[in-house]
Amino acid sequence: MAVSVLVVDDSHFFRKRLTEILSGSGQIEVVGVASNGREGVEMAEKLRPDVITMDYEMPVMDGISAVREIMRKQPTPVLMFSSLTYEGARVTLDALEAGAVDFLPKNFEDIARDTSQLQKILLDRILDIARSRPSARPAVAPAPAPQPAPKAPPAAKPELRPVESGRPAPAAPAASARRSSRVAAKAYSVVAIGTSTGGPVALQRVLTSLPASFPAPIVLVQHMPASFTPAFAERLNKLCRIEVRQAEDGDLLRPGLALLAPGGKQMMIESRGSQARVRILPGDARLNYKPSVDVTFGSLARSFPGKTLGIILTGMGADGKEGARMMKQSGSDIWSQDEKTSVIYGMPMAVAKAGLTDQVLGLNDIGPRLVEGVG
Repeated sequence: MAVSVLVVDDSHFFRKRLTEILSGSGQIEVVGVASNGREGVEMAEKLRPDVITMDYEMPVMDGISAVREIMRKQPTPVLMFSSLTYEGARVTLDALEAGAVDFLPKNFEDIARDTSQLQKILLDRILDIARSRPSARPAVAPAPAPQPAPKAPPAAKPELRPVESGRPAPAAPAASARRSSRVAAKAYSVVAIGTSTGGPVALQRVLTSLPASFPAPIVLVQHMPASFTPAFAERLNKLCRIEVRQAEDGDLLRPGLALLAPGGKQMMIESRGSQARVRILPGDARLNYKPSVDVTFGSLARSFPGKTLGIILTGMGADGKEGARMMKQSGSDIWSQDEKTSVIYGMPMAVAKAGLTDQVLGLNDIGPRLVEGVG
């Protein structure tokens, strides 16, 4: 049976072009088109499509408001189209928080080099989204956007010193006090989190639950365009008690700091003398993902053997599986998100099926378990 799609966009040209591409696949049927968000909401209720594609800037009702209405009335997987600009990133992140599943650049030249590649990317993305969940209702309802978290003044964070390579980060008393009697805390040198589709909301959910005194450095790998990662890092930093920023070459790892891999490049962690530093390298054309979870996890397996906690969250594909394997072989631990709370159970499933996962956790349990289990 063909996957039914509703196209919502105020551009007649874009609606026509997208309909031609999708309808020509033989696997997708465009069951309706709408020229503004209000029409999109009404047609979503009437047509009940498998997937909705949504523009963000439209008359009558914008895309973000339409996504919120659809999730309230007729929850349906939504693929956003956005511009690859800072403002486009900000709006897209708002749409993902409102309930959209994924996004693609609206300029097709930013997606693919030729028509055949474009058709494959669009087709694969929509089919994956349609298969992502038997029920359209999210397993974890979008949470209200948290208010910006107050940052501790520098004087209140004396424990935030660089982590020495291969040695555990010093434990913070505040974290120790919250340990559950059921969870034995372990001294990890680094916590590494890799994710893709659904990751922006999942990372926000996990990181906002951590205290400013979190005793380990964190490195983050999110599949995301280069123009999006600065806005995403800024957004997380405003919402979290820990510090979050986009990684730069030469950054030192330190407790209470989360470093986000820049889009379009690769992030590695290596030992330089007694300290661990970030290396930012150009994106290798031979690698599908830039940044790649495998690349970062693999470097951590070499720099912190047996002392890293790797976490794989929601995402398409299997990026992270081989990096997790290297971590496990070095003696480190791997957690993965469960199927019920994953937007796309691809990356965490690959790790779990390979027998690499020490704990499978629901999204809402990961943050609290980190507070309990990292000492």
